[in-house]
Amino acid sequence: MTVSPARDAGPTPARPAYPAAPRSGPVEVVHGQPVADPYRWLEDPEDPATAAWSAAQDLLHAQESARWPARDALREQMTELLAGGGSGPPVVRGGRAFHLRREPGQELAVLAVRESGRTRVLLDPLEADPSGTTVLDAWEPSWEGDLVAVQLSCGGTENSVLRVLDARTGEVVDGPVDRVRRSPVAWLPGGRAFYYVRRLPPQQQTPGGAGRHRRVYLHEVGTPAGIDTEIFGAGRPETQYYTVAASPDGRLLVIGASAGTAPRTDLWTADLTVTGAGRPVLRRFQHGTDAHTAVRLRPGGGPLLLRTTAGAPRGRIAAAPRDATDPGRWRTLVGEQPGTVLQDFAVLDGPALDRPLLLVVRSRHAVGEVTLHDARTGAPAGAVTLPGQGTVSRLTARHEPGHEAWFAYTDHLTPTVVLHYDAVTGRLRRWPGDSPAGLPADGVTVTQEIVRSRDGTAVRMFVMSPTGRPDRPRPTVLTGYGGFGASMTPGFTPQALPWVRAGGVYAVACVRGGGEEGDEWHRAGRREHKHNTFDDFDAAADHLVHAGWAAPGRLGVLGSSNGGLLAATALTRRPEAYAAVVCAAPLLDMVRYELSGMGASWRDEYGSAEDPDAFARLLAYSPYHRVREGARYPAVLLAVFDGDTRVDPAHARKMCAALQWAGTGDGPVVLRTERGVGHGTRGASRSAGLYADVMAFFARYLGLDLTGDRPV
Repeated sequence: MTVSPARDAGPTPARPAYPAAPRSGPVEVVHGQPVADPYRWLEDPEDPATAAWSAAQDLLHAQESARWPARDALREQMTELLAGGGSGPPVVRGGRAFHLRREPGQELAVLAVRESGRTRVLLDPLEADPSGTTVLDAWEPSWEGDLVAVQLSCGGTENSVLRVLDARTGEVVDGPVDRVRRSPVAWLPGGRAFYYVRRLPPQQQTPGGAGRHRRVYLHEVGTPAGIDTEIFGAGRPETQYYTVAASPDGRLLVIGASAGTAPRTDLWTADLTVTGAGRPVLRRFQHGTDAHTAVRLRPGGGPLLLRTTAGAPRGRIAAAPRDATDPGRWRTLVGEQPGTVLQDFAVLDGPALDRPLLLVVRSRHAVGEVTLHDARTGAPAGAVTLPGQGTVSRLTARHEPGHEAWFAYTDHLTPTVVLHYDAVTGRLRRWPGDSPAGLPADGVTVTQEIVRSRDGTAVRMFVMSPTGRPDRPRPTVLTGYGGFGASMTPGFTPQALPWVRAGGVYAVACVRGGGEEGDEWHRAGRREHKHNTFDDFDAAADHLVHAGWAAPGRLGVLGSSNGGLLAATALTRRPEAYAAVVCAAPLLDMVRYELSGMGASWRDEYGSAEDPDAFARLLAYSPYHRVREGARYPAVLLAVFDGDTRVDPAHARKMCAALQWAGTGDGPVVLRTERGVGHGTRGASRSAGLYADVMAFFARYLGLDLTGDRPV
């Protein structure tokens, strides 16, 4: 391992000449406090001044990135690491197993169908758009498996268009239906119709709060979407998001509503045998309860099975009468388990079993585990041994009685594989329909540390290193997320592997605001408690240095989306603690975050600037507003994507201009703008290029030589 001199030693490298950016924005008085926004003009990408500034930043990025060591070699390594194939767990309908599949070397996943032991491609996005900018956002087969609704979007926008395909031929038999965005699709028996969620036409929308423009509709296959029957949503409050599900026998409809990303759900049910599909009489099933609940629908008239946080912040499985109107009538089948968080469950009740079972997925301090329970009593009935300390996700099972289940498994060193569980034999094996995937990585050891935050809270952190112990301080990258109840569970991390093999350390902090320790962990890092997220991350960074993992002056931080907010807050709170910072698709102007992208739907997570108390909290940590003239900021890379409809790239443009104006540090502030992609799904080559740039940037400013052999 070769380590460059410390950042504050030796001659100071020449700083680049930054593009001119006039500080001409307004100073507004908000709740009695003046708030400067000098770079508001950069919010408009169509403004000629913004376009000229952005073009100059593109040139600066090209010049600076050419100096990053091992960039081309890293791209080759990332391409190789991402070249392996992979699949998603199958959804089995009518004898057909539908699944996402990516063959080795393939750019994008395709929708495939496996039947009679053979696999065929049903939909390849590259055939629709050879440029690779069209992606498959969502899909849902009918109960009989003869039709499948697919949603595709272009340019990273996630503004999907829905079509219905014949599952035998791949021909389009219905659509297009526009104004959908990863909409849930709830098929009725016979494939004649389905429920879905769609935005109102632009002429019917009113200013503010895009969420109130959504409605639940019933669509009859083969008819124009313009005559679809509106089922639910009119008159509902702002920023409502809906889920919709129908039972396989077509008897029951369930609609869920949440206020943006709030950790609570209102539920309604309707008996479709009484009124018909187009005129459901919806009755409240869960309303006004501060809990999130999901319903597992099965055919027949038995009780509903629920996964809920009602009375159980770490989750429980309950059975409820179909006419229940509140959680007081729910019976707990599988209660909370100390130290674990309920993730999912499936019902296995085929005739070959001596009793019906529940296959239950939990995580323990972010690491997955699978257990079996009696479906009638909830009593423990065994456990399933997993391949390692990893993550179990996307659990699927037959909707009719059966004894099989499928799920995806991955860990920090293992690419995702699909596993098949047979409850009759008790065997867990790789699903034969899975595409070939890469082998688990060698030369890297993963450990889990416990960090004490400022208030004494125990925070878990995964550390990837060459030896599994802090044998000597090394160049280190720390990442985290800390928002929306999303968990930083173990997952294949290709960008970390060349870094650690070359002698570095890569760490993942499970800070509050995420879901690693359940609903209370999320609530402890949102709104008025957001400071806990930042305190946890600071504590993780300090632990890496004090425990001897990280070399002083050689610590970098990385975050994307809400994690980009986390990384940028760390940057502006303690710029002297870091040598390099990377923020991808970051939230940075927290005073105006509600006014662009999907920001309005995140008010429950961050609070609204319209509220004086919430505004004061937002302004206090908003990275854009915390940039100080003359501060010695480290090297900063801001990565954005022009098709991003979740987080507006304007956040990063404004932050870039502010840091370039203010900073006096040695490292540059660079904006990397990628075009034709967005916040979500992207091709393998795009991912390889992004990972290579990020890690080459860290190599340059943390001083790790990635060009040699693999020392420890």
